[in-house]
Amino acid sequence: MPEETVCAEASVQSLLREGQTVLAALDSARLDAELLLGATLGCSRVDLICRRTDLVTTALAQQYRAQLAARAEGQPLAYLLGHQEFWSLDFAVSEAVLVPRPDTELLVSLALAHCPEDRPCAVLDLGTGSGAIALAIAHERPQAEVLAVDRSASALAVAEANRGRLGLSNVTCQEGDWCSGLARGFDLIVSNPPYIEEGDPVLAGPGLRFEPRMALAAGADGLADLRIIAATAGERLLPGGWLLLEHGASQGAAVRSLLAVAGFTHISTARDLADHERVTLGQKEAAFDG
Repeated sequence: MPEETVCAEASVQSLLREGQTVLAALDSARLDAELLLGATLGCSRVDLICRRTDLVTTALAQQYRAQLAARAEGQPLAYLLGHQEFWSLDFAVSEAVLVPRPDTELLVSLALAHCPEDRPCAVLDLGTGSGAIALAIAHERPQAEVLAVDRSASALAVAEANRGRLGLSNVTCQEGDWCSGLARGFDLIVSNPPYIEEGDPVLAGPGLRFEPRMALAAGADGLADLRIIAATAGERLLPGGWLLLEHGASQGAAVRSLLAVAGFTHISTARDLADHERVTLGQKEAAFDG
């Protein structure tokens, strides 16, 4: 073996200390340093403790430092690791998709409450991204038939890869622009669409500036895509079906109004763990057999 490939310059313990220093501005500095070094060395965080005195080759140390620098600049940890946990499932992620966030688990929870366990249910996930929402629902409801739609081919490739890894045959991934071109009816439609205002400075801040803008921003008021979905989803819902929309913390009233104008009933908004209005839902009026 060539000498340079085995040359070591630092121990696991010293690299972890270095990582915490580089990431000191982050509340999760220690955890992030451990996860990045573990990924670099191909071991778990527990293994790092057992190997704290082991020496690390120069090449691996440099790879780790490059990851630290990227994280310090604000790049999401999930992109650096290549995966993110959501609904206790492990999802591959890339810069083609948003990083699945804990707040969105509220949308999944509400969807499951409107998706029966004991019989088939047709579910549509609009703007599926990594497939996290669609695949979480499909995992919990094996009898459900889930269609995951996204207008980004690169995002759909990530969703399809996750579908294959999780072995969920009751999910189909399809390219499309919201409800356009869909001919069948669904019992349940869910979506976490873009809802940030185009001019919001948060888009240029840490984290979000690395994520796909088309999956984040939606017009001057952040409601452009929510308007489209609210106006068209009713045509694709079966009578009595439900539409569930994730949105920004200050958009609850606006989304409730959009659903009311579109003819939905039983409209309400659920709050996340931070007590912010996060998901608004409404029901398509059931057919009346008089």
